[in-house]
Amino acid sequence: MSTETTAAPAATATAHDAPDTGARTPEAAGLITDARGRIDDLDGRIIGLVQERIAVSAVIQRERIGSGGRRVNLSREMEILAHFRDQLGKPGTALAMTLLELSRGRI
Repeated sequence: MSTETTAAPAATATAHDAPDTGARTPEAAGLITDARGRIDDLDGRIIGLVQERIAVSAVIQRERIGSGGRRVNLSREMEILAHFRDQLGKPGTALAMTLLELSRGRI
């Protein structure tokens, strides 16, 4: 009986293991991978900010309803829609609508 052990083969990265960037050169693939990492970080921050916005909106709604007001203030929502549209164009309106939808009724 031999006491020799066989070392496991070293892990090597293959094209199959690399994320698909669509790039045709290693340099471009590296830049794309780095940029995607930045986007992932930004997305995480955006999600955190959306969650914070939802929480702040809940405070506003709770106080408004507690004082006899309505859950939604339509004139304020129109201001928000206009602000996003002015800053981001038509897609900004859709983004604002999504944010408003996420923020409604969480009291």
